[in-house]
Amino acid sequence: MKHFTIATIILISTTSTAVSANVVHLANGVKIGEVTSTSGIIWVRLTAQAEYKSDGPEFQQPQLVETPDGNKVDAAIAAPENGYCHQIPQGLRLQEMQTVVPGTRGQVRLRYWPADAESAKSVTFDWTAVDAARDFTHQFQLSSLRPGTRYAFVVEGRAAASADVTASVPSSFKTAPARDDASANVTFTVVTGQKWQTRDDPRGQKIYPIMSGLEPSFFVHTGDIVYYDQLNPWATHIDLARFKWNRTYSQPSLRDFHNRVPSYFIKDDHDSWQNDCWPTQANNRMGQFTWEQGRRVFLEQVPMGDRTYRTIRWGKHLQVWLVEGRDFRSPNDAPDGRDKTIWGEEQNQWFRRTVTQSDATFRVLISPTPVLGPDHLWKEGKSDNHVATTRSWEGARLRQLISSQKNMFVVCGDRHWQYVSADPESGLREYSCGPTTDRHSTTLKNDDHRLLKYLGERGGFLAVTVSTKNGTPTIVFRHYDVSGNVVNEDTPALGS
Repeated sequence: MKHFTIATIILISTTSTAVSANVVHLANGVKIGEVTSTSGIIWVRLTAQAEYKSDGPEFQQPQLVETPDGNKVDAAIAAPENGYCHQIPQGLRLQEMQTVVPGTRGQVRLRYWPADAESAKSVTFDWTAVDAARDFTHQFQLSSLRPGTRYAFVVEGRAAASADVTASVPSSFKTAPARDDASANVTFTVVTGQKWQTRDDPRGQKIYPIMSGLEPSFFVHTGDIVYYDQLNPWATHIDLARFKWNRTYSQPSLRDFHNRVPSYFIKDDHDSWQNDCWPTQANNRMGQFTWEQGRRVFLEQVPMGDRTYRTIRWGKHLQVWLVEGRDFRSPNDAPDGRDKTIWGEEQNQWFRRTVTQSDATFRVLISPTPVLGPDHLWKEGKSDNHVATTRSWEGARLRQLISSQKNMFVVCGDRHWQYVSADPESGLREYSCGPTTDRHSTTLKNDDHRLLKYLGERGGFLAVTVSTKNGTPTIVFRHYDVSGNVVNEDTPALGS
């Protein structure tokens, strides 16, 4: 098999973090997203530095007070005339703080071509100015690609039309196989829950190089990618929300991974706005940072198409659904019934239609939150996911639909432990990927384990492999720990 060599960021001019008017960098690398059999998106952000700033002052610890709902919040948020709520020392700017990754104006260009062809036959986008109003990012939309084909590409950056190219990222990705391709083997990995404070390696989370070694066809982040509503800093301003994304994806392990692995991103509460949030929720914790700004920041920081719920076919045997759990939801404290929703009526109808029309052998719903559970017993009244009894009307409908389909499974994020659960009556199976690190994991506070087939109160990730042997397709779910050990393996019987 011929392998295309994948390189990480090449800084053509300098590796210095010093800022120059004629030098731009790509400290966040690229993100390859929304890959189908014929299309994809390449995301890029121009930066003033090659890496995040390693020196400088740290964010100040704000004074916390307890709110009526039991949450703790910066006391300065009650009077947020200062958008940063005094987390930055007086007289300093955000650009001077430790771990900042400032964006910069300039231009980017993308060239791509089939990896088995000469680069002289490449398709080249015109030089395009990054959008300062979107945090100096740009997204290249690729179309008319060939199914099951590896494409080489290079993203380049320069300060201005008259300036030299000073940074580039060369890499490649493979498109999804055609929907009738019965020979394609597909492996994808799934994670949830990552915080700067719970990293387990100076380069980022340890699982990213491990996942990269599996050479996944694609990767799914189910949400809680960053935590706006947690300290150092608390995102009380849109600048601080962007800061959290920029810092996270300048970490070498994450940057190297996303430079080469096609990814799909789903948002949950902490990377939408605040804990357990919904669109009409009152803002008593987030200062000047609004719900709508949170929605906007997500769309600018990840490659994303027309909508945040979508379904993608990966050959004859696999179709995945990625859903939106925040934008359309009713208030968590609303009374249960047919009008209380997490997905919204339009998304629910879309899901039912596309699932029942699908002829894929295996169908997988990838949800930011649990559908089957179990969840913490003490969170029974929380009403933030389909497991809650206070959302039983929509949850029951969803579980009935999925369990009525052959070879359909749920993969979920949000929970801080790994599990496999199975409903003994319907046969519905759910796989929780667990958080990215052990430090991010918690213990399941529920003694009722009747649904559980496996429980791992640890960090790591989930890998799913669909393959065909002797003409028979199989699907295998494997949980990994943070050291790359397989700690659980499940192979559901075909036709279940």
